[in-house]
Amino acid sequence: MSDEEVARCLRSWRDRLTPAEAGLPPGGSRRARGLRREEVAALAGISVDYLARVEQGRVRPPSPSVLGSLSRALRLTRAERDHLFRAAGHLPPAAGQIDRHLSPGVQRILDRLADTPVMVIDAAWQIISVNHPATALLGHSPHASGRERNLLWRHFCGPPTRIVYSADEEDAFRREAVADLHHAVGLFPHDPKLAGLVDDLCRESGAFARLWEGRPVAARTDGRKTVAHPEVGLVTLDCDVLTVADSNARLVVYTARPGSPDADALALVSSLGHQEISG
Repeated sequence: MSDEEVARCLRSWRDRLTPAEAGLPPGGSRRARGLRREEVAALAGISVDYLARVEQGRVRPPSPSVLGSLSRALRLTRAERDHLFRAAGHLPPAAGQIDRHLSPGVQRILDRLADTPVMVIDAAWQIISVNHPATALLGHSPHASGRERNLLWRHFCGPPTRIVYSADEEDAFRREAVADLHHAVGLFPHDPKLAGLVDDLCRESGAFARLWEGRPVAARTDGRKTVAHPEVGLVTLDCDVLTVADSNARLVVYTARPGSPDADALALVSSLGHQEISG
């Protein structure tokens, strides 16, 4: 295929997608039904200038990671995502590799959980998507890139997070997380990003390396988290991990018992997140 096919696909799929379908507000009067170029660029985390050059066929086809971001921004089906990869000269994710694609249905679920903190992570604990309440709760920037979008890297090698652990809780979390990552390596032995993450963690974190050598293997599901929010204070929440069928994506959802002080605090955190959007 050709650069022109990539450009035609991106323009066509941008034109067919409405703001509502992309989880965006209407944004006033529009000359066309589809999304504006700057909206797609913001959703995909790339510059408007770069997207313009790709849509005009003036640059080499994007990398697989950028194509994945564009596929999610444009709400592509898996077949459409695979076509876009092949048009750009890349192989779609294959067996033994983590598929980081989100189906349009999963993205609609995220749109409807607008007042609930939700992150979507892959089997390597890489953040695929994070909504505004989750950003307000945990302080994760939606614009972070590279290793800063990986929860295990942030825990073992990054600055302190807002999640508060006792010594026993942190020890249990680390063991469970490393066991879950071992489980992922067994499922996806040919994923270069996953292998690179493990190598980097072993090199940069002695605590991770010691746990990794113990070869624990288990899948992590849920638990409770206490978050020290800078404006609201301590909030203790249920943290449930929901695995999407026929996908490598996991929805990490934070909730509190209705009517509890933690539920009131969480509602305040979510409202702060929405104020940041409109401010």
